[in-house]
Amino acid sequence: MSGARATKPRRRARFHTLTVSGIRQLTDDAIEVTFAIPPELSGHYDYDPGQFVAIRADVDGVELRRSYSICAAPAPGELRIAIKHDLGGAFSTWANMSLRVGDELDVMSPEGAFTTEIGPGVEKHYVAVAAGSGVTPVVSLAHSVLERSPESRFTLVYSNRTALDTMFLEELADLKDTYPARLALHHVLTRETRSSPLLSGRIDHAKLQAILTLLVQPENVDEWFLCGPFELVQLCRDTLAEMGVASEDIHYELFTTGRPEAPEGSHGRPVLEDAGGATHAITFTLDGRTATVTTPVHGRESVLNAALRVRPDVPFACAGGVCGTCRATLVSGTVEMEENYALEPEELEAGYVLTCQSLPTSEAVTVNYDA
Repeated sequence: MSGARATKPRRRARFHTLTVSGIRQLTDDAIEVTFAIPPELSGHYDYDPGQFVAIRADVDGVELRRSYSICAAPAPGELRIAIKHDLGGAFSTWANMSLRVGDELDVMSPEGAFTTEIGPGVEKHYVAVAAGSGVTPVVSLAHSVLERSPESRFTLVYSNRTALDTMFLEELADLKDTYPARLALHHVLTRETRSSPLLSGRIDHAKLQAILTLLVQPENVDEWFLCGPFELVQLCRDTLAEMGVASEDIHYELFTTGRPEAPEGSHGRPVLEDAGGATHAITFTLDGRTATVTTPVHGRESVLNAALRVRPDVPFACAGGVCGTCRATLVSGTVEMEENYALEPEELEAGYVLTCQSLPTSEAVTVNYDA
């Protein structure tokens, strides 16, 4: 997950064990999972529309962590996510095939800044472009905008292969029935022919330009939300920039970079030190406790991996530079981030780094997860 936009105080990301209270089939290859939030944990799971949670589970003796967007408007006592089965995906396969009501999973407190100000007195036009499971945070945002900001409008351009593959199709139709004048829905199907050629086929640069000319005029939009595969999100960002849309008006979210050459991040990787070899000293603070670990220069070990060798509770989820869960403040020293899809310029200027992607470039590095 990525798309954080501004530095702001946030609670420490922590896992708590939650019980699955409901499972609903959304499509042939996607489910909605509802977790019950006990009263004593309610404060830990307050969330803003568009945020996500990390899930931790033991699958066949292997700890797996995945991040999933919350797919419903905030409601007391529960939290809902959608899990789409990805071909070859260990966690999503297990969840879709084996997860049952009554099972317990470790769920991290909500994170993410793929959200905006919503409420009475806000009068804006929001537009979202989503594909496949990228619609999950958008459903929460659309519900919340339409329910809580009566002067605002929401437009969704939503791409799927076929109508049967479309997640939350009925929920979106119900929203349209409830708010016909304030919600515009444009379903684009890549493997079905629709009555309008504009809504049929893959969204490429030419089609996106046509959509932004005929259906959604950028000059009439206040904020944009982009969520889906890397290629689509990047295409939308580039095209909007070409059309003069300011970057601060664009929120984006990635579930994965979708780039095979991109580093996945190192976590849990064994590192061997050579006696007398050059090392980096990594000092980190977490929950008020400070620890130092050394790492060999030749090992090119990330700050996260080094920290996990002495503190297994260091927060992380994707370890690929996408979700931002491992964010920390760089207190001293220098690092090189191999990838960054989660931190915005404001956060970088404030000194934040993604520890899963940060390789030390100075003899000593100090980071603070509590800041």
